[in-house]
Amino acid sequence: MLPEEVLEQASAEMTDWRGTGMSVMEMSHRGKEFSSIAERAEEDLRELLSVPDNYRCLFLQGGASSQFAMVPMNLLRGRESADYINTGSWSKKAIAEAGRFCRVNVAATSEASNFTTIPPREQWSLNPEAAYVHYTPNETIGGVEFHGIPDVGDVPLVADMSSTILSRPLDVSKFGVIYAGAQKNIGPAGLTIVIVRDDLIGEVLPGTPTMFDYGVHAKAGSMYNTPPTYAWYIAGLVFAWIKQRGGLEAMAEVNKRKADKLYRFIDGSDFYSNPVDPACRSWMNVPFVLADPGLDGRFLELARDAGLVNLKGHRSVGGMRASIYNAMPEEGVDALIGFMAEFERRHA
Repeated sequence: MLPEEVLEQASAEMTDWRGTGMSVMEMSHRGKEFSSIAERAEEDLRELLSVPDNYRCLFLQGGASSQFAMVPMNLLRGRESADYINTGSWSKKAIAEAGRFCRVNVAATSEASNFTTIPPREQWSLNPEAAYVHYTPNETIGGVEFHGIPDVGDVPLVADMSSTILSRPLDVSKFGVIYAGAQKNIGPAGLTIVIVRDDLIGEVLPGTPTMFDYGVHAKAGSMYNTPPTYAWYIAGLVFAWIKQRGGLEAMAEVNKRKADKLYRFIDGSDFYSNPVDPACRSWMNVPFVLADPGLDGRFLELARDAGLVNLKGHRSVGGMRASIYNAMPEEGVDALIGFMAEFERRHA
């Protein structure tokens, strides 16, 4: 979901961006018009996240899945192994891809619990000689989330923040690399944000494709090739929208309230349940199952009739999943709870 105000502004500017006679989709990425859009978007992102000066903000393509390869290509830097924390589907994909480039040490995993919890930090088997430590702060599919930043010492910490970035304040200085696909809290699909510390740029694996080199993109201001200009523009509108609503502190307050409200309803019901350890529940993605899985189809059908869409759980886990990213208003969560209560009354 995108903020309605952002969609309305994009609609108003669709055929003529600020008197230029052009849509943003028609602009040269090297022209002054788009340059102003790109620069403002980066300035706002840096302000929202308080990005230190020794970090580059890159606006790339390829999705977070490309970063599964770009991270080891750029960060191994002569080392043979990297540490990964396995907390679900996206962690597993990152681990599999990294295995093509280095020896992967799975330093901790919650697979035994079917990824319904996070391994305690004191149980992690980290290698002090690892090139980096990679984790997924929020597992979109399983609804498991870290509610703090793990301490890994001096080894660079890498995070796939696709589904949690901008949902609350974040200390960027604790990371070597943060990457995020835009299509959760930032904007439409097609854009990937990478925030990388300067000292981790410029020493890639031999044979690394030019487009997979952070240094190339940093030097070119994310315009080595034509970037996803329209997605970058929409992201800039979203950054401005977050600032107008009070920044990440305000986002955090609303997001926590939305999530607490939905979990409280689920926990108070014998008809619905959430399998995740309460200490690790995601603010962004709330999976739940019905007591009778045979009612799943009817639930989704009636929910759609009520204007509640995209509630079907991922095919790998089934059930339902409510994604309540920044743009989802609290009224949307209230409407979902109201529908769930009525469905339970009729079918329990």
